[in-house]
Amino acid sequence: MKTGFRRWSATMIFVSATTSSIFQRLGLRGGGRTIDKVRRGTSVFAEAASSDNNGSSSSPPNFSTAAFVNLGYSSVYNIDDASSSSNSSSSRGIKVRPAFARRTLSTNGTDTDSDGDGKGDDDDDGGLVSECDYDYLVIGAGSGGIASARRAATYGAKVAVVENGRLGGTCVNVGCVPKKVMWNAASIAETLHDMKHYGFSGYDSDAISFDWSFIKQNRDKYITRLNSIYMRNLSNAKITSLPGLASFTSSSSPHAISVTVTPTNSDQPTTTTVTARHVLVATGGYPTMPEGPGMQHAISSDGFFDLNELPQKAVVLGAGYIAVELAGVLQALGTDTSLVVRKGKAMRTFDDMLSDTLDEEMLRQGIQIYRDTAGLERIDVDEDTNLKTVTLHNGEVITGVDTILVATGRSPLVEPLDLPSVGVMQQNGTGYILTDKLSATNVNGIYALGDVCGNVELTPMAIAAGRRLADRLFGGPAFEDAKISYDNVPTVVFSHPPIGTIGLTEKQAVQQYGEENIKIYRSKFANLYYGPWQVEPDDKPKTGMKLICAGKNELVVGLHAIGMGVDEMMQGFGIAIKMGATKADFDACVAIHPTASEEFVTMFPWGLSNQVTGAKVTPLNGADAAQPVL
Repeated sequence: MKTGFRRWSATMIFVSATTSSIFQRLGLRGGGRTIDKVRRGTSVFAEAASSDNNGSSSSPPNFSTAAFVNLGYSSVYNIDDASSSSNSSSSRGIKVRPAFARRTLSTNGTDTDSDGDGKGDDDDDGGLVSECDYDYLVIGAGSGGIASARRAATYGAKVAVVENGRLGGTCVNVGCVPKKVMWNAASIAETLHDMKHYGFSGYDSDAISFDWSFIKQNRDKYITRLNSIYMRNLSNAKITSLPGLASFTSSSSPHAISVTVTPTNSDQPTTTTVTARHVLVATGGYPTMPEGPGMQHAISSDGFFDLNELPQKAVVLGAGYIAVELAGVLQALGTDTSLVVRKGKAMRTFDDMLSDTLDEEMLRQGIQIYRDTAGLERIDVDEDTNLKTVTLHNGEVITGVDTILVATGRSPLVEPLDLPSVGVMQQNGTGYILTDKLSATNVNGIYALGDVCGNVELTPMAIAAGRRLADRLFGGPAFEDAKISYDNVPTVVFSHPPIGTIGLTEKQAVQQYGEENIKIYRSKFANLYYGPWQVEPDDKPKTGMKLICAGKNELVVGLHAIGMGVDEMMQGFGIAIKMGATKADFDACVAIHPTASEEFVTMFPWGLSNQVTGAKVTPLNGADAAQPVL
């Protein structure tokens, strides 16, 4: 752990917002068929601190965010909870967005029939129907599922969620959140290794040590807390929780979809069948394992979070973001780490600048990379030492290994659902559910999103898709065409160093627009953090950045970066690219100095691109700032 230069040390550890706090930003509490409470909080943690176990609060609603800034706190839309007359919020008028008050609900929760057509005020356009147990049944309590369920509840829909595991799905339990905790720990280790370059001493003494069990225990407590917050959020929204495995079954009504829920806990009631007008499949995915002798001695990426001790020697199999992230964490914390890839390098689907730079930096960190292996052939275990020998298909052998982590891919978790029984179409060979741009399957009333569809498998993508689906189904005419875009989605890989990317790779841009219509801007430099280091310039870690522009207007169609801090700079650039920024727009933004991100707005040659903007209000040539429409 103490040899060589530890790369890409973070000068500050940023604590990213968890999926739960993202969900909490909606800030609405649905009450079954009625809405009894609307409250706004800065984050789920702030709310948890100010609320009792039932999520109640003595403070008045806070409508401080943009969505509510013009609504005030009055009784214009007075929605009472008849079943809770003692609730202070139900006895006061709560003003909510018109979309939430549009639907008029009868005492039994069905639509009123004010137009007298016998179909209810929502007619057949996704309206609430009394013949079903629920208006909306969500299978899977992960990021997309819970986001969609809670949004639907704010519109007055009767919602239930089926889940067989811990709430929060992959991201909260064995994905983004615990991974970022471990990445933070690894970044601290790298900073400690670098401290001698800033005049600090003591790294080589026994005063500094790392306790894996300590961070694991506190990380697990944090995840358990998030699980509890998810459960409280569902309860506050009056969403029914149905623990168990869900599977589709035939329905006697053309307007209802039947789902059987089979409990897996012996303390739970017997199997039940429920019906809903709309059903969302958001069950996520699971890690796949290769076949071969001794594979039972390997762990998946999920198993990484069950490790009770820091491995001494680990082999990580895989070439995707999960593999490089976990390999980087292990190496930084002191594990002798090897990365096994089937072909020439990891992250092959990313821009070559990113994958090549990452490859160089992993080697500098001491990670041994086995290339062109064609994968894992077998695992043998020494019965005396319990150490493992890894044999690869190309004949190479790795000995003395105590942990083998397989991160070679994931598959959609759809087998228990019995999708063929109701005719839901799936992709041949993969099992991914086929949907249209509105998250609808080929079966009326059944929808799918997130990892079960295989299209941009990212937590925020599933959240956005889930909310927009609920808007379209229950939000009324204003949202009848609501959908999300899967184009230009920014993403970050928490490797060491981190990667940020959005848009097309250079190869994709050339293929789509033609090489003659593409212009590339590149920069490679040592971050100022490494300035005081008294080492050869070539030995200092480098940051790589690339802008890919297309057409005469030099529209930015791809932005890629690798290096210290790029994980925290990508969100803003993502907004610019989603809005159609050009190279001239980037140049028109004055740099923030000294930062790494300023490189993107000072790419050579600066200010000489065609003066064409992608903005609705031009920022070019010293133009006045945009003004709000009042």
